Amino acid sequence: MARQETSENPGRLKQIALTYKMTKRADSKVGLVVAAVGIVTFGVLLAIGFAIGHPVYLGILGFLLAFLAMAIVFGRRAERAAFGQMEGQPGAAAAVLENVGRGWSVTPAVAMNRNQDVVHRAVGKAGVVLVGEGNPNRLKSLLASEKKRMARIVVDVPVHDVIVGDGEGQVPLKKLRTTLLKLPRVLPGAQVTTVNDRLRAMGDLMSNMPIPKGPMPKGMRMPRGGKMR
Repeated sequence: MARQETSENPGRLKQIALTYKMTKRADSKVGLVVAAVGIVTFGVLLAIGFAIGHPVYLGILGFLLAFLAMAIVFGRRAERAAFGQMEGQPGAAAAVLENVGRGWSVTPAVAMNRNQDVVHRAVGKAGVVLVGEGNPNRLKSLLASEKKRMARIVVDVPVHDVIVGDGEGQVPLKKLRTTLLKLPRVLPGAQVTTVNDRLRAMGDLMSNMPIPKGPMPKGMRMPRGGKMR
């Protein structure tokens, strides 16, 4: 048990260090802000402790609360920095969808056109959510086509469509996860599995096309006709 804990701690510390380095590249003040939050929190609780005659108790409580506050602030700034680096990158929405949480089944790139506008699919208790990345005008027809294709497979299942972006009617990348989690849950777990199985049996871009995983090589042309199936 002791050996296992010893081997896990360096891994966690290394992960925290890597997260800090990544965050600092995008947010140079993260260290100062987190330290300031900790010092202020501890100082306020310690001062209250001296005022009421219990500096030891309030000092211990202040230390614990300071650590918690620092962790929360660091986590939020790290998340913001990560979204800032991902924003505008191909596949960013798919990466966010993969981390939405339990109860969601995600299939990246169920549809794509030659301009590399992409539609991803997420299936959960809220129904089916189609998430588009790319040019909003081109994505509208791509999403409509995917909805029409799905209509032959799933019936009486809510289908939502989302376009990732900062324009009017679009969902910013950092709010994509929250948007999905706020959708009303209307399907039981068993039906979610059935719907997902039917859609997977229908096939998608990645399973039907011999496309290498990862970024598309430069100079590679998409087939004429727009959409890939």
